[in-house]
Amino acid sequence: MKKNCWEVKGCGREPGGSKAGELGVCSATTNGRLNGVHSGKNAGRSCWVVAGTLCGGTVQGTFAQKFSTCEVCEFYTSVKSEETPSFILSATLLSKLR
Repeated sequence: MKKNCWEVKGCGREPGGSKAGELGVCSATTNGRLNGVHSGKNAGRSCWVVAGTLCGGTVQGTFAQKFSTCEVCEFYTSVKSEETPSFILSATLLSKLR
């Protein structure tokens, strides 16, 4: 079974997670517009296009502000590798969020 970002990263920001009260529930865990992308729950396997995710202990901003960090993230690179040749490009994912 393919894991979602919060399961791999252990951030605790999923609903009911250990840090959800302190840091808030991550938007990747609740964004239904990307549900099923790369076989993830909500945006759990497309978190790099969602604003407000937690990376490096800091809540991140918009896609444009955070993608340079995401593209070197081990979770992003593993999803990209697992999903190739069916990996969905960020521009396509962003269009689903509009």
